[in-house]
Amino acid sequence: MSVYLIFEHAPIGAIVAWSDGTPRPPERHRRKLDAWQTNNSQGRLIRKQGCRDIGADPHASFTLHEADYGAGGVIAIRLHRSFSPGSSLRFTIIERPPVGAVRVFDRHGDHAELVHLAPHRAAAEQWLSEHGYPDAVIEEVTADEAAADAVEGRAAA
Repeated sequence: MSVYLIFEHAPIGAIVAWSDGTPRPPERHRRKLDAWQTNNSQGRLIRKQGCRDIGADPHASFTLHEADYGAGGVIAIRLHRSFSPGSSLRFTIIERPPVGAVRVFDRHGDHAELVHLAPHRAAAEQWLSEHGYPDAVIEEVTADEAAADAVEGRAAA
């Protein structure tokens, strides 16, 4: 899939993989493997920004949350990757958020970013009580959203 198709069809909270199409190098080639992992990984879609018609917006992009690094339950570094329409990488939707899951955004509006995907509303509210997001917005993944994906041929991951 291209950047355009991910931007148009992948829901916020989906797991998206990207690849440059090259084969994975052997584990013993640490530097080559590290370089390969830069262009071949996966993450959760946390943000889409720009115009819906991304061909008309040169600043359009989407952001994936790839990993958290830390120790003792404290996250020190969050690794996010943003991709623009000019990317030559290929993308695949690995998993869509299930119906009934609840997205927690850091704020309302076009610049909102997914900060947590909870299995249900009670878990989202519990998570919010433990994490400081005063302007957080909660949004449930609906059956209508999943049905629209199936009707448009997007049910397969």
